[in-house]
Amino acid sequence: MKLYENVSVGDVRQSDGYTVSKSEIVEFGEKYDPQPFHTDEEAAKDSVFGGLVASGWQTAAICMRLNVENSEDMATQAGVGVDNLRWHQPLHPGDTLRLRTEIIEKRPSDSDPSRGYLTARHEGLNQDDELVISYEATAMIRRETDE
Repeated sequence: MKLYENVSVGDVRQSDGYTVSKSEIVEFGEKYDPQPFHTDEEAAKDSVFGGLVASGWQTAAICMRLNVENSEDMATQAGVGVDNLRWHQPLHPGDTLRLRTEIIEKRPSDSDPSRGYLTARHEGLNQDDELVISYEATAMIRRETDE
């Protein structure tokens, strides 16, 4: 298990890709973000996107899955916040999203020596290496202890 002490600012990880299907986009949209450009292929043609696109929240959820799958060896205790969330372009049916994660800040906890905090910049890239989503997330990570 990778503890706080085993991670450095500048460390980079790349996830495998995840291909999103039309049916997933519609299902998520109907349940959580029922706007026509997420739920109705015909209506979406008349939108600013010109066709069906995934909800930005679905894109973020896919990134969360990719992050968890790519960080299974990390001693993460909890997420504590997300900053600077931006959607740069839509995710279309059949697009493959992968996550690039870089550690940009590291600090020990002031109140508990058994944990520290890591902040990472996450970038979701499509199959053409175009930026789809970006955000910074901070997580609580277990530290080495003498106990």
